[in-house]
Amino acid sequence: MAPSERWDPERLPSQAGRTAVVTGANAGLGFFTSLQLARAGARVVLACRDEKRAANARAAIRRAVTGAQVDVVRLDTADLSSVREAAGELSRLDRLDVLITNAGAVHPPRGRTVTADGLELVGATNHFGHFALVGGVLDVLERTPGARVVTLGSIATRLVRLDVDDLQLERRYTGWRAYAQSKIMAWSFGLELDRRLRASGRGTRALVAHPGYSITGRTPIVRGVNEPGVGQRFVDNLQASFTQGKDRGAWPTVRAAIDPAADGGESFGPRYLVKGAPVRETPAGVVRDRATAAAIWAESERATGAPLLPLSPH
Repeated sequence: MAPSERWDPERLPSQAGRTAVVTGANAGLGFFTSLQLARAGARVVLACRDEKRAANARAAIRRAVTGAQVDVVRLDTADLSSVREAAGELSRLDRLDVLITNAGAVHPPRGRTVTADGLELVGATNHFGHFALVGGVLDVLERTPGARVVTLGSIATRLVRLDVDDLQLERRYTGWRAYAQSKIMAWSFGLELDRRLRASGRGTRALVAHPGYSITGRTPIVRGVNEPGVGQRFVDNLQASFTQGKDRGAWPTVRAAIDPAADGGESFGPRYLVKGAPVRETPAGVVRDRATAAAIWAESERATGAPLLPLSPH
């Protein structure tokens, strides 16, 4: 094994004194990402839409980690006014070492739905809201030496073709297309964000991670957070050969967030694509394409009304 891949997800380097914000942290991948960071000693801010579920997640982390520093900020990534309010609150943090844009709609509506801002719901939740959030907290990231933004991708990026002329899915909507396209936008954004941060001379770096095929029924039971029924656990465990729990699905995200050897522009995922230890990987061609990234960035600025890191005309 190459030295750069010597990483034990169950023995993390100390994160004492560091602050991480995780969106959508009240359940699933976001919860286990937050739990692992708290165990490593980080102060964790759970940025969540549902305040009751966020309180349950905070209580669960405090039960599991003695002395855990866990705070909650309300954030609905499908509502740009909520994003602005959350960004304002997060900007007042003393430091922000890592922002993990995990929140996402994984069960899209069957028919195209728009938000109060007029944006396609899945794209707004999984990408556009996070685009605006990053812009809103860039100052506090820049005040923090070595800060990172970690965006969540998906293996779905390898399974669909992107229509850059229909990023709001006004012509061709299906729930699956909405989810996969939102993840293409998110992954492309993470890579383009790092390029623009470097081009503008900023110190913050951006990385991307994906969880492979991580499912609820193979995830540890956590009271008030993850309590799948017997039937779901039985069915999900029948898929054990090509799935993993969301606790392990969080490993690539955590590595991207805190591995001292990780660098901006890198992507991490499970060793065997759908499961396994977190390793560097080469993402799908569509998210590495610069013309596609430019189109997604332009639509993101238009959709959110929030210009972010414009490229120099030179």
